[in-house]
Amino acid sequence: MKKMIPVLVALCLSAGYAEAQNDTTKNLNEVMVRENRLKLPFSKQNRNIWIIDNQQIKNLPSRSVSELLSYVTGVDVRQRGPGGVQADISIDGGTFDQTLVLINGIKVSDPQTGHNMMNLPISVDDIDHIEVLRGSASRIYGTNALTGAINIVTKAVVRTGVSANVFTGSSFKKDEVSGHTYANYGIRATGTLALKESSHLFSAGQEAGNGYRYNTAFNNQKLFYQGKVNVGKTDQLDITGGYIHNNFGANGYYSAPGDKEAEETVKTALAAIAYKTQLTSFWTLMPRLSYRNNTDDYLYIKQTPDKFHNHHVTQVLSAELNNTFETGIGEFGLGLEARKEKINSTNLGKRNRDNAGIYGEYKFDLVKNLLVNVGSYVNYNSDYGWQAFPGIDAGYTFYGNWKVFVNVGTGQRLPTFTDLYYKGPTNIGNDQLQPEKSRYAEGGIKYNSTHFVFNASLFKRRITNFIDWVKDKTTDPWQPKNFSELNTMGYTLSADYNTGVLENTAVFNSLRFGLAYTYLDPKVKTTLPEANISRYAVESLKNQLTATVNAEFLKVMALTVTARYCERISYKDYTVMDARLSYKLKHSSIYADASNIFDVNFIQAGAVPMPGVWATLGYKIAL
Repeated sequence: MKKMIPVLVALCLSAGYAEAQNDTTKNLNEVMVRENRLKLPFSKQNRNIWIIDNQQIKNLPSRSVSELLSYVTGVDVRQRGPGGVQADISIDGGTFDQTLVLINGIKVSDPQTGHNMMNLPISVDDIDHIEVLRGSASRIYGTNALTGAINIVTKAVVRTGVSANVFTGSSFKKDEVSGHTYANYGIRATGTLALKESSHLFSAGQEAGNGYRYNTAFNNQKLFYQGKVNVGKTDQLDITGGYIHNNFGANGYYSAPGDKEAEETVKTALAAIAYKTQLTSFWTLMPRLSYRNNTDDYLYIKQTPDKFHNHHVTQVLSAELNNTFETGIGEFGLGLEARKEKINSTNLGKRNRDNAGIYGEYKFDLVKNLLVNVGSYVNYNSDYGWQAFPGIDAGYTFYGNWKVFVNVGTGQRLPTFTDLYYKGPTNIGNDQLQPEKSRYAEGGIKYNSTHFVFNASLFKRRITNFIDWVKDKTTDPWQPKNFSELNTMGYTLSADYNTGVLENTAVFNSLRFGLAYTYLDPKVKTTLPEANISRYAVESLKNQLTATVNAEFLKVMALTVTARYCERISYKDYTVMDARLSYKLKHSSIYADASNIFDVNFIQAGAVPMPGVWATLGYKIAL
């Protein structure tokens, strides 16, 4: 693996030289990173942020958000089955409860368990771009952004129309019990309405399949609405609503091998309303209310639903008041947040807790080429009291497109209700747990221009009161404990080169190359006995390399090929290659995907083997 690093650097530098010979068009640097108060274009950010832009979303061989994220280095996507049916997301060696997920700035994390975090009511067809913020981010987003945050930004409506995406796929392998060939299908439709004073997007989708091995069949439906209404000359009302019903066989997903006959149904509803008003020439106010309801119904043995049947209903109500002040000495962001979390569970009981936060940020850019952002989030939790989480980032631009940057941040992750109260034959909660806390420092260099983006950075993170599920003997049940400290050092090299539209070539219309590498070195420092067996601390990635090549040619064809190399601390290394070939018609396109082309055997989570080669054929139309 070490021999690959000089090759990566050489490719990045050669792409940078090639970029200097070219000069054209729009690119991901123009994407505005949409934090809830202060916002900056991607090119001016001082933190390690990566964008999956709309061009990549269109071309990557993915049919779910979790599959899209698997191409981002530093993001550890641990799927249990294909198509995003169930997936855990972590960043830079953290656990799946330590990353905050948002939709248009609305927090969608689940206080019951991070296993439900990616049960999202939106499809990839409705996404404009995805912002991945690496590093402790409580200064910006509050609690639970311990190792980073992922903000999914939906498309803005610019015209009235309808679109649809229909696809089907198969591994061409047969179920040994039924004799049926493993296959899946999906139908998605989106309608947009652009009026003079408002815009509306509504989408619906159905996806189902008989799985890829015994008891992994799935069936899910999604509904999503987004509306924007102009009020007067400057104000705007935003309305968001979504629902997903997700049923799947959960063979080996959580308690292998005893859960061979398990089945789970997760239903998530999301609603939010926000109002943006320009009170004065320098003061912008945006209040927002949001509500999330999640029902998690788990059958350990589906043939005997009365035994080991867990039914959880979680409700989260949030209120935010965000303010931006533009002054002669810089831009200020101030905010208040209140959040109530409730659960009614057959296993966890009836629980509730309250959270309140006060945000303050300041952006200073009055010195030429220097940009500094500083702030703090002060949090009160009804179970854990007061905490403060300050942070700062700074960047200095030189030679036009180069920037050196540094950022220091802190974070907190509250124990989930499952961590605290779960009772089962193989897992027992611990109501004495304390919140995890992190300190994070990163420094590096960036290059941003129209066609080429490069980042090289080094970070160190310390998590105290680290929560891990452990046991003394293999026959004991798992129980979460504050596992003392988890210290992680790592570095990242990433580059993206896009030619833009090539005017003077007969074959190729555009080319894009992406290459990124992340190395992680986590070390656990614990006061617990050395005999303890850990579930998560030793399972993070150590080496991760991603490469993507996209070519649009002959004006109607596009080919994308991707490769992902992963080496986990406690698991063998593996390389997975995927590809998409598409043919463009007047108002539609035909595409073919091949996932895991070389039929590699590998595991991402627990004892769940991932599917082998899978072929998909699809048709998109937009009118």
